[in-house]
Amino acid sequence: MNWWEALILGLIQGLTEFLPVSSSGHLEIGQALFGSSGQDNLLFAVVVHAATVLSTITILWAEIWALLKGCFTKTWNPEKEYIVKIAISMIPIFIVGIFFKDQVEAFFGQGLLIVGCCLIITSLLLAFAYFAKPRVRENISYRDAFIIGIAQACAVLPGLSRSGTTIATGLLLGNKKESIAQFSFLMVLVPILGDAFLELLHILQGEVVVNIPILSLVLGFIAAYISGCLACKFMIHIVKKGKLIYFAAYCLIAGGLAIILA
Repeated sequence: MNWWEALILGLIQGLTEFLPVSSSGHLEIGQALFGSSGQDNLLFAVVVHAATVLSTITILWAEIWALLKGCFTKTWNPEKEYIVKIAISMIPIFIVGIFFKDQVEAFFGQGLLIVGCCLIITSLLLAFAYFAKPRVRENISYRDAFIIGIAQACAVLPGLSRSGTTIATGLLLGNKKESIAQFSFLMVLVPILGDAFLELLHILQGEVVVNIPILSLVLGFIAAYISGCLACKFMIHIVKKGKLIYFAAYCLIAGGLAIILA
């Protein structure tokens, strides 16, 4: 992977991680066009996902710091309750990561047909969430947190947008737009950082052969971080405005093109 390919793919990752259009699906499309190899694809995806986690921490630092401070109080408070809900939402993705990691990784680098089909599913889910009018509740419940976590676990497939799936699921369950956008971005921090740490261990132990130049990884990381910061702020604004239908149309078109290219 050349440095300019890594730069472009990093920008794609950062912009599409928070927008409900599937960053993994767009990475698969970009890597297919550039002709990158499967193992290199997986390593690069881990690196740029870690960059978008850092961009999430940067944009939502005030909220994250408030949650951390709330953990060190002696009494039960809304901050501790929120963290418990995030922990509950991570249970499904941890189950998938522990028991089905190899099966999930097998979907990456297998062509654009799966990506196209999953993009169309993302489109339908976003459209359904846009037109549905559930009764809105003030707070995300423990039950909703677990269901949203199941949606996140399903979104490990390339082309099925994680942010789109979790936000749409939260809206269909009747949660406020502002609350579900923030919850969606915070619930993914630990799983992605954990995956990046495990991949780093495999590299240090020599279990993974790295064929990507370090410069490409660094440029991809920087590009994903900067574009991720911009996309995170933009997406929070878009969710508040309730304009997800435009992304549904985009995913439908992108999915159709991916299937044609396949």
